[in-house]
This record gives sequence, C-alpha cells and structure tokens, in this order.
Amino acid sequence: MSTKERSGCPISLSLELIGDRWTLLIIRDLAFAGKRHFREFLQSDEGISSRTLAERLQTLVDKGVLTRSDDPTHRLKAIYRLTEAGIDLLPILATLGAWGS
Repeated sequence: MSTKERSGCPISLSLELIGDRWTLLIIRDLAFAGKRHFREFLQSDEGISSRTLAERLQTLVDKGVLTRSDDPTHRLKAIYRLTEAGIDLLPILATLGAWGS
C-alpha cells in the first residue's frame, strides 16, 4: 500500500486505505465470517498470500481500523478485532454485497 497520498479528496484518501484487492475482504471475514486469527484469514477462498495478509493486517492496525491483541489461550496467536472506524465500514460492505449480487 502506498504511503504517499494522491490528493486531499476524501474518496481518494479512503481508497488509499481500502482500495486494494484484499483489505475489504479481510474486513468482510472479520465482520461476517467471524475470523480473528491470521491462519483463519489465510483459509479464505480468495487465496491471499501470507506476506500480503501480514502487510494488510499491519496497515489496518496502524491506521486504526483493527486492533491486534495477544490471544490469552495461545501465546503465539494474535486476535484481530474491528475498531469503531472498522465497524463504520460495515454499511459500505453491505451495500457492495447487495450491489454485487
């Protein structure tokens, strides 16, 4: 993902974060499929690579869309959750899903 903004346009700024192929699918899996762990995201039908997934998750955490916390049941796992900013994207996902069907 680019670190340089294209313009000050709110739509352009939003697309800087969520406009790639994978980001909304990660958010979809969190919100609608109940996925919380790295390996669960890797099992999605779309076939994201582990490197791309790691990069997207880190960006989403850095930008405040997700949180990352240690899993208390397994010391090597992290749990990802939507923040309020991430939850605010859910109506957009629902609209995209309806439009796409």
